[in-house]
Amino acid sequence: MISSRVLAIAAAAAVLCLSGVVSASAAPTVNTLDVPVKPKAAPTAPAANPACVYTKAVPADRFKGLPSFDPVKAAKPYTARLITDQGLITFQALTDKAPCTTNSFRFLAEHNYYDLTHCHRLVTQRIFVLQCGDPTGTGSGGPGYSFPDENLTGATYPAGTVAMANAGPSTNGSQFFFCTEDTKLSPNYTPFGRVTGGQDVLRKIAAGGEDDQNSTGDGFPNLPVDILHVQISGR
Repeated sequence: MISSRVLAIAAAAAVLCLSGVVSASAAPTVNTLDVPVKPKAAPTAPAANPACVYTKAVPADRFKGLPSFDPVKAAKPYTARLITDQGLITFQALTDKAPCTTNSFRFLAEHNYYDLTHCHRLVTQRIFVLQCGDPTGTGSGGPGYSFPDENLTGATYPAGTVAMANAGPSTNGSQFFFCTEDTKLSPNYTPFGRVTGGQDVLRKIAAGGEDDQNSTGDGFPNLPVDILHVQISGR
């Protein structure tokens, strides 16, 4: 839901509106000494985030219900593998920094929400993002709920960042974007993943350009990108 397509950004002294990201309308770690090893403490789950609330919202495309939030499960690291017709893209979810967001993404992926969806938007001028996650392929679709922003303090968007698209503060839904190159954005979009494989796929898609249907350098990818399935694997 970035205006679901509106990525408001500050680059130089101008603001660029991206149209279409989550649900809006038009618009990115041993040792050798022979000493007793201290037993590893069991992982401690973070306290439940009181702000981690999923609220019903429109639109509700392919509605799968509202995610539950189990702080123990939400704290577990996982890798997402996006099988696309342009190649495999994998990212590590930042469950320690954006647990509400990564919990929602996992919920949707495990319910096949993203299967056979288009990455409907590519921006190649001033900002560099591939936007995905809308089952309608229009930039205005969403999962039927929204949730608050996270991990915004000091947020930056280098190449390989996976972040939520939105239509304003705390309007996150299903739409997200990959940064195909280092991108200057205002810290308004929740970063929730880091690409660990497939950045070359993203560069290939970006190099193919877009059809400029929104504005120059902003439109539908010339190399169509369909997400066939998203696999989640924990550690």
